[in-house]
Amino acid sequence: MIVQTLNSWRRWVEPWYVAYALLGATSAGLIPILLPVVVSRTGRATDVGLVMATISLGGVTAPLWGGLADRYRLHRGLLAGGLFTVTLGLAVFPFTAIPMARLGLALLTSIGICGTDREEISGGRALTPAGQLDLVIGHEMLGQVVEVGQSVTRVQRGDYCVLTVRRGCGQCLPCAMNRSDMCRTGNYDERGIWGLDGYQTEYVVDKEHYAVRVPSELGHVGVLTEPLSVAEKAIDEAVHLQLARLPDASATPNWLFDRRCLVAGLGPIGLLAAIALRLRGAQVYGLDIVDADTARPEWLTVIGGHYVDARQVPPDKVDDALGPMELILEATGVAGLVFNLLDALAPNGVYVLTGIPSGNRPIEIPGAELVRQLVLDNQAMVGSVNAARDHFQLAVDDLGLAQLHWGDHVAKLITHRHPYTDLTALSQHPTDEIKSVVEWTIV
Repeated sequence: MIVQTLNSWRRWVEPWYVAYALLGATSAGLIPILLPVVVSRTGRATDVGLVMATISLGGVTAPLWGGLADRYRLHRGLLAGGLFTVTLGLAVFPFTAIPMARLGLALLTSIGICGTDREEISGGRALTPAGQLDLVIGHEMLGQVVEVGQSVTRVQRGDYCVLTVRRGCGQCLPCAMNRSDMCRTGNYDERGIWGLDGYQTEYVVDKEHYAVRVPSELGHVGVLTEPLSVAEKAIDEAVHLQLARLPDASATPNWLFDRRCLVAGLGPIGLLAAIALRLRGAQVYGLDIVDADTARPEWLTVIGGHYVDARQVPPDKVDDALGPMELILEATGVAGLVFNLLDALAPNGVYVLTGIPSGNRPIEIPGAELVRQLVLDNQAMVGSVNAARDHFQLAVDDLGLAQLHWGDHVAKLITHRHPYTDLTALSQHPTDEIKSVVEWTIV
């Protein structure tokens, strides 16, 4: 009786149909496996399309194969051939050497200098490449393409471009999807910072999918792309978080429009974040501890921002003086300030951190009070580091829009330009500095 029941399925389902269903399921299962691998290894959307088209080819031609199988009784042979092809593809693909598109760059403009560079030369966080005693620093770059590989399409000779900083671990799915900024293992490398030489040199060579083209009219400000990309990612994460959790967030196509936003720290990343926020219609308040008639507050005022002197309005009194802020972007790296500013965050607000505190000095915070506030006011606090290629592209786009809105004022963020022979640029930090750059060749 049991044997008859187990065998009765044969009267309802043709065995070969089950086999074909298993083959289809196997092929469909390859899509989420192969696509991120192809993106990681080639960086080309066209290659992704080819993979999808190849996988779908079997389904498109199924009637033809079915007709042949019925006519010549080739069911067993065709199925075996299909299974063999799929298995062979799975076995061979990891060992297939896909030609990598590479490009040569001559650095014809500038390399930005930031706190990370100065921390490195003072003995801070840095890692030399394996087998080397020295590390070439520099991660904020703008170059001009002088040679390209045969398969390169994203940039051509003569184009200006920037290269991203982080290189994936090759072990986790985010890195396989070209999102090494969200690496899960921590085994990534960063050019000019951690395990890979940087861009402070005349020529660099890298893969095409790390390159972002910069229009020639932005050549004089293109070196700001990398620090702006950090701000773009932080703002992008904050907005996506709000859209996902607030029921009324999708009522407007631009959540940031007319939102009250506080930028803490008016260094290059803070001021560039102010650009991105102002372009989206936000009300921007910039907090720092410098005089209002100095370079950074004056620059902020021109783009429509409001300067707040933290010496006159302490961080824990911002709410009383200015009212609650719906978004706070921290770019100071001062741990005590981070928690003091929570008092300024509005109910349902989002707080994104980009600064990295140095040292291990403990601070005292009212932990229970802060946790109660975060929970009862539905507030979100998130950290953001590095940036993906899409954020670099967004930064280039916003630099172009900013130049249309404010003209040459954007270029005034670069207050100091040094020839590559002037090493004092790396050790000195003038009081009137916003952004210093090292120039290899004048555009």
